[in-house]
Amino acid sequence: MTDNSSKPLLIEWPIVVRTYDVDFANIVHNIVYLRWLEDMRSEILADILPIDEILATGISPILTKTEIEYRRPVRMGDAVMGRMWVSDLSRTRWTLTAEISVDAQLCTVAYQSGYFADLKALRPVRVPEKLMAAWKAQQA
Repeated sequence: MTDNSSKPLLIEWPIVVRTYDVDFANIVHNIVYLRWLEDMRSEILADILPIDEILATGISPILTKTEIEYRRPVRMGDAVMGRMWVSDLSRTRWTLTAEISVDAQLCTVAYQSGYFADLKALRPVRVPEKLMAAWKAQQA
């Protein structure tokens, strides 16, 4: 079992591999992982700061980097579990870490970083206070 004490805002998300997610060798295509990361990132924000609430304030989360390390293939029929948490949060930037596992075996590790931007000025703004407060409350 993985230690969750240093994983603030951790979400665990069961993933269903669809027929359109796999290639001719029955292995999940690498582009699918980006969609799964987007889904998990949305889940992290859903309870704290729903996207419609963020957009209503005139800001949006922006990704500047995604790094994915593929360790083992994921296939159709696998029992896949995704986990994501906010691994770092500063005044203006955030970093997320994700793990995708099959039967508790780590298959993929991913890192995403970005910031929040004013949609009119297209300039970085402070991380929303609701997100910062929730993250600080879960610090080990």
